[in-house]
Amino acid sequence: MAKCQRNDVGSVVFDRVSTSTAAAGHFRLCTSFSTASFRRKFFDAVSCGGSSRYRYHHDGDGTVSSAIRSMSEIVKEQEEVRPKRSNAKSEKLFDLLRLESSPEAEPESKKKEEVLEEFKCVVKKLQDENLAERRTAASRVRLLAKEDAEARGMLAMLGAIPPLVEMLDLEDDESKIASLYALLNLGIGNDLNKAAIVKAGTVHKMLKLIESDNSPNPSVSEAIVANFLGLSALDTNKLVIGSSGAIPFLVKNLHDPDHKSSSQVKQDALRALYNLSIFPSNVPFILETKLIPFLLNALGDMEVSERALSILSNVVSTPEGRKAISTFPNSFPILIDVLNWADSPGSQEKASYILMVMAHKSYRDKQAMIEAGISSALLELTLLGSTLAQKRASRILECLRVDKGKQIPDHFGGNSSAPICGSSSSSFTNPILGSAEGLEGLDDLVSEEKKAVKQLVRQSLQNNMRRIVKRANLPQDFVPSDHFKSLTSSSTSKSLPF
Repeated sequence: MAKCQRNDVGSVVFDRVSTSTAAAGHFRLCTSFSTASFRRKFFDAVSCGGSSRYRYHHDGDGTVSSAIRSMSEIVKEQEEVRPKRSNAKSEKLFDLLRLESSPEAEPESKKKEEVLEEFKCVVKKLQDENLAERRTAASRVRLLAKEDAEARGMLAMLGAIPPLVEMLDLEDDESKIASLYALLNLGIGNDLNKAAIVKAGTVHKMLKLIESDNSPNPSVSEAIVANFLGLSALDTNKLVIGSSGAIPFLVKNLHDPDHKSSSQVKQDALRALYNLSIFPSNVPFILETKLIPFLLNALGDMEVSERALSILSNVVSTPEGRKAISTFPNSFPILIDVLNWADSPGSQEKASYILMVMAHKSYRDKQAMIEAGISSALLELTLLGSTLAQKRASRILECLRVDKGKQIPDHFGGNSSAPICGSSSSSFTNPILGSAEGLEGLDDLVSEEKKAVKQLVRQSLQNNMRRIVKRANLPQDFVPSDHFKSLTSSSTSKSLPF
């Protein structure tokens, strides 16, 4: 045994096993202590001198026992430090486990298990052969899915949609109504459920219910309209519903010639038609019905006018839609009247949008607008309308101004082209302006334009005063002073109020 030195791998003796193994260079490790003790001594020998922490004091004879005692003390110190470092992580894990196993968490988990079991039981009853059980289960699904988003998703995952769709084939109206409203509530705010409901064939089954009876139950029709409204909110369902034949049914409930539909059904049908009109491919299906004439005639009804204008705004984006609006008698006077009487900014903005698109797309429509007296309404809108309505009115005026001078008004002999060079029948011809009669006509035209501008200014000021009186809640019999009348009769366009 060699003595342990300070920087040597101490107390390690390599004995030759035998002469045969010596040639091969094999050695057998012989230690006077255990394997763990050798590992500690080896670590101490390598790190000797690096830190005072790993130093140990030799005895006078440098025995191995002193080194072993030093190493055992170091190992004890390290083992005392390790638990302190791992205490933080172990405490967090212990807290989580304690919360899961705490008696407070047990009631919540039990409650969730009970709710899940209830959902399973309800879905199972939907497939029962007993009609009364199925109807009761459908009513239960309707209540569970009414205000609980998690219940909607869970019931759909458990398979509640297919049996509810199958119930639409039953002859019992109460079962149909229960299943329709259950499907309606399952689709509220859940696009996955809406797509699954349409994929299950609900649209065609609902239309089959309408076509099978000449006079369907009003409650069934109301539930079907509500379902079309909810399902049409999803973009992927718009084309399926529009091409299925649902639009004529919705228009029929909206028009309601027999006065059987409630106001809620009409509102739902109108909103469903608006959802469907967003998709351009559905516009031809809309034009096949009498929806456009109905909407234009209904613009005087404050309850539906803004929604009707929204549908017309979607329809006007297609050439077929613009043609349908322009060919309807008095369509432009009706839209221009909306600019005059509508106090709602939304109605003014939508009406001005429809007129703006049609003015930009068709010269004939611009002429029809001018003949209907759109200039005064646009001028007033640029002064008193909302920011968006003012911009659109300015765009229309600019579009109308571009074509100014291309046509001569009717009092100059019809819509003939303006003369560029002189007329051959006149006695005096100017090479630039034309005949002397043409000059006199231009002077008359300028004077008439000045009169028209003064008239527009006067009307705008009076309309503005009426609006101010209305907003100030003044008496209806309020009469403006003579000073205001003098202002309206003598003001120019530079003094127009904002």
